[in-house]
Order: sequence, then C-alpha cells, then structure tokens
Amino acid sequence: MGHARDTRYAPRHDGDIVRLIQTQPFAWLVSTGGDDAAFTPLPLRVECDDQGQLIALRGHLARRNPHVARLRRDPLAHALVIGPHAYVSPSWLDDRTQAPSWNYAAAAFTLEVACSDREADIADELDALVTSMEAGRPNAWSMQEMGERYARLATGVTAIRGHIVATRATFKLGQDEAPHDFAQLLAGLTRGGEHALVDWMRDFAADRDA
Repeated sequence: MGHARDTRYAPRHDGDIVRLIQTQPFAWLVSTGGDDAAFTPLPLRVECDDQGQLIALRGHLARRNPHVARLRRDPLAHALVIGPHAYVSPSWLDDRTQAPSWNYAAAAFTLEVACSDREADIADELDALVTSMEAGRPNAWSMQEMGERYARLATGVTAIRGHIVATRATFKLGQDEAPHDFAQLLAGLTRGGEHALVDWMRDFAADRDA
C-alpha cells in the first residue's frame, strides 16, 4: 500500500484499525513463497491487551485446508483487510480539472500464526465469532442450537491466532481535499449509496477540524 507511507492517511490510533476489522471482518490470509503458497479468505476477530492495544488476529480454518499444513511448517503469514471504498469522480466537483481518485480504508498485517486443534480453543473461537456476528440480529442464533451436530463439525476445524508483528494501514478519506471540494465529494458519494465510506470520511474530518 503506497499510501501507507503518507502520514496524512495514517490511522489516528489503534481504535481505527480495530473498528475497520470489526466492521469488515472478512479478509485474506496469505502465505507466500514455495510450492505450498496459500491464500484463504476468512473472517477474523481482533484481540486487544489490557490497554486496548491490538495484539493479535483470531480465526479458524478447515483442517483439510492445505493452508493449515503450510502454517504449521511456516507460521509467517499476512492478513489483508479491505474496508469501505469507492471511486471518487471529478464530475461531482465544480472544478472539473481535478483528477479522479479512490477513497478507501485498508490494512495489512504481518503475523506469526499458531494453530490449535484443542477442543477448548476451537469452541472459544467459534462461539466468539458467532456471538459477534449474531449481535443485534432479531431472533439471534447461538452455537448451542446445533446440539450434537456441533461436536461433529468442530472436529474439522483448526483455531488460529496470529500475533501481530507489523501493521500497515491506510485511511485515504479525503484528508487532502479543500473544504468546498470535500463537501461536494461527500454529496456525490452519498447519492451513490456509499454510506459506510461517507461515515468514515466525516469521522476523520471532524477529528481533523476539531
């Protein structure tokens, strides 16, 4: 991510990255190099320490997925998260000499991944994921409703914990736009239904202008 080196687009704090993953948990887990390179899309959860600092990403893989064997051989991996994003059109601006762009939030993590087949670790991971995804839903579902079927399915799962070695995150949300242009871009994105991206842009702008 080239913009990750531009401090204008840096996260303000760990909370921005945590929010990004919590609102967009589906990510790519990537292990590169060698004949067994592996790329798996999966939901991830955040783990924070007592001070609220992001320290790990958690998830699970099917045991039959070759990615598990790769991680056991080489635990170094990367997680790639893409949040809200949208094309930014100069057609929304009074100044039509402006160039088009793309606004987005994204993060890339370097991880040291540990795999666990322990029954307790798998149960904790699956229950935590379901609880977070079902939160706020009418007639929310719980793991206990699976009954005996849960035990059979859980034997096919491996829990993973990726200790975060490095993080690169970009929140390119119009920080370089003049106020008049920024307002017009917000209006254009809103008309296009890009409400999640607009919310992020407004949030960062409010903090910048405070």
